[in-house]
Amino acid sequence: MTTAENESLTDEITSINSIYASDTLSVLSPPSSSSSSFLCSLRLPALPSITIRLEVPQNYPDTPPSILGTQSVGDDVPKGAGNQIVTLVRDVLAQVYRPGEPSIFDLLEDVREAIEKAEDQDISSLNPNNEVEHEQDHSQQPPTSHLQEDIGPEPPWIIAPPTTEKKSVFLARVAPVSSPAQAKSYIQHLLSTDKKAARATHNITAWRIHGLNGATYQDCDDDGETAAGGRVLHLMQLMDVWDVMIVVTRWYGGVLLGPDRFRIINSAARDAL
Repeated sequence: MTTAENESLTDEITSINSIYASDTLSVLSPPSSSSSSFLCSLRLPALPSITIRLEVPQNYPDTPPSILGTQSVGDDVPKGAGNQIVTLVRDVLAQVYRPGEPSIFDLLEDVREAIEKAEDQDISSLNPNNEVEHEQDHSQQPPTSHLQEDIGPEPPWIIAPPTTEKKSVFLARVAPVSSPAQAKSYIQHLLSTDKKAARATHNITAWRIHGLNGATYQDCDDDGETAAGGRVLHLMQLMDVWDVMIVVTRWYGGVLLGPDRFRIINSAARDAL
């Protein structure tokens, strides 16, 4: 059996490996007479030195995947950190899984957030780079606070599940905004901090904002995908959505989609809203 016989897993592999590194999620062995599940490896983008061994049932996503343990652990990972990460990933999976809904992308994102939270609490063993960072000479590096001031605070993005169509991946995110300047700063923050988004083929944006004294602001940007921004803005008008911005990111997969791409872009935007 190949992943083609599990469309959900195939789509997630394509989406995840397009958004993250190309080897983030891969199948080690398909179901066989001795096993009814796909054995997969899952490299954690938040901790690329650690790869998790994942068992995905044939009827996934109706049945949840299982975390078997670590597939590989880099030499730079502190002793015992691998087991801590396995426990953390299992806990996160139990929270994000919903029967019938693909969950591996959400698992990666929530694991990243959990690791960041652990780092904020100074649980240094979860990040193999922490000890090295403490030993580095920071005299030539700009203060972190200055960098944060340059790009502004982290936008409160709500991210929809990615959509894959003929190897192109579409990912929509929305955030509340109160001014055009804030919307522009959120785009700058996204492109400055998310390397995948910065390298994407298109980042299509649109926003509608209520201003003071009855003023309203509406704008969009195709980012090279002619008329796509205007279509997303029109969708927002039809839905009567205000004080929100949308960014639909597309990674081109090498196959032309024709006019169908606009349907997919709008569908991704609608899912995020």
